[in-house]
Amino acid sequence: QVQLVESGGGLVQSGGSLRLSCVVSGSIFGIRRLGWYRQAPGKQRELVAFDTTGGNINYADSVKGRFTISRDNGKNTVYLQMNSLKPEATAVYYCNVASVGGTYWGQGTQVTVSS
Repeated sequence: QVQLVESGGGLVQSGGSLRLSCVVSGSIFGIRRLGWYRQAPGKQRELVAFDTTGGNINYADSVKGRFTISRDNGKNTVYLQMNSLKPEATAVYYCNVASVGGTYWGQGTQVTVSS
């Protein structure tokens, strides 16, 4: 069964950087899209960035130029490099995989940006 395990969250000062990692295990044959979402308290979950198997990468306007999504050569780990972090980036960040067989989510990792 597909499992997603995130790591790399934590506390960082405004202007700092973090890199989130998501290790995907189980069958990855049918993966179509890898992505990151975030959800702040009292707000809807929003798309941060995604990377399709065809190489199409999209970012939310709020993070363009500061965040970068990437994956390793084995396509089993997806990363989110977050630079120039702002307090409004504080949220739980979730890894997401959309596949032919279904959509899967990680448990989430907390990112807190202090001012």
